[in-house]
Amino acid sequence: QVQLVESGGGLVQAGGSLRLSCAASGRTLTSNPMGWFRQAPGKGREFVAAMNWTIPYYGDSVKGRFTISRDYAKNTVHLEMNRLEPEDTAVYYCTVGIRLEKQLGGVVRSTRDYWGQGTQVTVSS
Repeated sequence: QVQLVESGGGLVQAGGSLRLSCAASGRTLTSNPMGWFRQAPGKGREFVAAMNWTIPYYGDSVKGRFTISRDYAKNTVHLEMNRLEPEDTAVYYCTVGIRLEKQLGGVVRSTRDYWGQGTQVTVSS
């Protein structure tokens, strides 16, 4: 059982920055990737970023603007969000498990996934 808690969301002006954090507790494996999806109202859940050991992955819409990092000792993952745009407005969810592994296209080790409660990011024009 894994619990994930996101923090750091808020309201920011276009062009600004936010830093999201995700703290994991319970059974989690360092060999498994951790990452972020987001969901805007009326839209599906979109892949944002992930970190598998030291290898980062990014969705096309955030490449060059967002940076993911992972602290294995503290069992946390962070998302530095720069040059934010109104289109980035969404609820951001931290995740580990099968959906993320399939998103990355590599070996799928998990049989289920875990999600945080989400943190709201709102970017104003």
